[in-house]
Amino acid sequence: MADNAIVRPEDVLPDGVDGTLLNGVPVRKGSVAAFVANAQRLQRLTPGTDEHRQVSDQLRALTPAVAAVGLFEIFEARSPELRDIIAAT
Repeated sequence: MADNAIVRPEDVLPDGVDGTLLNGVPVRKGSVAAFVANAQRLQRLTPGTDEHRQVSDQLRALTPAVAAVGLFEIFEARSPELRDIIAAT
């Protein structure tokens, strides 16, 4: 993809393709949406609970893919807890 081109979703992942490698990191279709959904959910959970740990673990697992997409180059997490998860990965 050229730097000056408009990028459409199908330019990144054509129909029928579920993932790609970006900067050497496997990125599955839905990674960004899953990261955002889990980040929103984390804010509603009580720290120290099993559910909170599971959501935190999933965020840690998704962070490399979301970073490879470049999300953290243009957006900053509002939640200090989420910033810590991102920084530790």
